[in-house]
Amino acid sequence: MGKRIIQQARGHGSSTYRVRRKAFKYRLQYPRVLTGKGIIGKLLTSAAHSAPIAEIRYAEGKFHIPAYDKMVEGTEIDFDSKEIKDGNIVCLKDIPIKTKIYCVESRPGDGGKFIKAGGNYATVSRIIGQDILIAFPSKKEKKLNSNCRAIIGVCAGTGRLDKPLMKAGKNHYIRKLKGKLWPRTSAVKMNVIDHPFGSGRGKNIKSKIAKRNAPAGRRVGLVRPRQTGKRK
Repeated sequence: MGKRIIQQARGHGSSTYRVRRKAFKYRLQYPRVLTGKGIIGKLLTSAAHSAPIAEIRYAEGKFHIPAYDKMVEGTEIDFDSKEIKDGNIVCLKDIPIKTKIYCVESRPGDGGKFIKAGGNYATVSRIIGQDILIAFPSKKEKKLNSNCRAIIGVCAGTGRLDKPLMKAGKNHYIRKLKGKLWPRTSAVKMNVIDHPFGSGRGKNIKSKIAKRNAPAGRRVGLVRPRQTGKRK
């Protein structure tokens, strides 16, 4: 009897390939409107995030953000000030060049979308009129609106990748928390029932280009490529 191949099973969304929702119990965003000052209440841990989580208390209530490096409970942070101090939430137009920032907004008021992983940070690279160019950890620059906000500092959790994973089981549970497919097996090494490229003696890939109207089980390899072959 046949069975669903991996990409069909993942698309079906069974518990094996679905993110455990309880792991994402903290929403890491700062409010659209922020005035005055806030106090760092508690430092929390979250299975789904690589950085510690900070609970920020302010006049209107509380919200959660990724903690910055060397954060201490009870420290006061500012939302209105242009002071460049770790933890302050400041508009990009008020941040000097080469300043380290994290939890950067993609558009004004969205609460922070970029740079939330532990140990990461971006830097303000250039200012061109109303646009601010941010240098990301990938070394690429992204142009953002000058009214977007960011948190000053480096996201906590630096060095989390320094300790090697001594067992495959450790990596298995790390990936499982976020619903990641691991380990990833090469398609040509699978059985014929597990993948369209499976079986056969040697690496004889039948076709790397999937048809545009192919069903989910056949949509593997190069999916709707813009071009194939060597660039001229």
